[in-house]
Amino acid sequence: MKTLRTLPRRAAGFSIVTAVFLVVVLSALAVAAMSLSRSQQSSSALDLLGARAYEAARAGVEYGLYQQQINGSCVASRSFVPGGTLSAFTVTVQCAVVPTPGMGASMNRITVTAVACNVPAAGVCPNAVTTSADYVQRTVTVQF
Repeated sequence: MKTLRTLPRRAAGFSIVTAVFLVVVLSALAVAAMSLSRSQQSSSALDLLGARAYEAARAGVEYGLYQQQINGSCVASRSFVPGGTLSAFTVTVQCAVVPTPGMGASMNRITVTAVACNVPAAGVCPNAVTTSADYVQRTVTVQF
C-alpha cells in the first residue's frame, strides 16, 4: 500500500502567492492597455478634427479669393459656417490690401487669411480663451 507524501508546511501556500502575483501583474497590463487605447482614440479624433479644420480654412481662403477675383471686393472680415462635414467649424476670413511702394494701385498685394476653429468666441475664430480639450484651429494664408 502506498502512503501519501505530505508537503512541508512552509511550501503549502506558495501557489496562492504565485496566483495572486499573476493576477496583479495581468491587471496592471490590462489597465496600461486600456489607457494606451484611450489615448490613441483621443489622438485619432484630434487628427481627424485637425484635417477637417484645415479643409474648412481652405474653403475660407477659396471664398476670399472668389470675393476678390470675381466680385472685385476685399471684405475686411467675415465669418461663416461651411456646410456638410465641416459644419462643426466656424471660418473667419480676413482680407487685407498691402500697397507696393513705388507702384500703382494695380500692383497692390492682397492677403487673404482664413482661420477655422471648432469652438469660436462670439462667432469668430480664433478663440484665445478656450479651455476645451478638443479645441482645434487651423490657419491658411494666401498672398497674391
